[in-house]
Amino acid sequence: MTLWKGQEFSVNHIDGSGFEAQGLRAFFEYRDLGINSATKGRFGAHIIRAVPGMKSEAQWHVHDLDFQMIYITCGWVVFEYEDQGTITMRKGSCALQPPGIAHRELSHSDDLELIEIISPAEFETKPVNAPQ
Repeated sequence: MTLWKGQEFSVNHIDGSGFEAQGLRAFFEYRDLGINSATKGRFGAHIIRAVPGMKSEAQWHVHDLDFQMIYITCGWVVFEYEDQGTITMRKGSCALQPPGIAHRELSHSDDLELIEIISPAEFETKPVNAPQ
């Protein structure tokens, strides 16, 4: 197998399967896009979609990672960010969540779907108190 700068070639096609309820939040399902494996964990990318009828617990938290970007492909989601306030994101919205920014998800539509790109692929999430 040829590696390019430590990465493998990877293609991931949607086929109606691949979503798993095993992820950071019980009210979301996650579809791995193969980036974690192809980059040996340096990066991760997945599709996250809402589980209809389930709601967010709205808990403040931070992620211990170097990069986190989200892009909304369907529906809407309301986040609250430290020093930024409440932001409603809709289809076509994109956010870079800097490392360590405290945030929480307040609500989302049942049809929410988003792409998340992260580095590294595996990271720790820590609950925090509400920012002052």
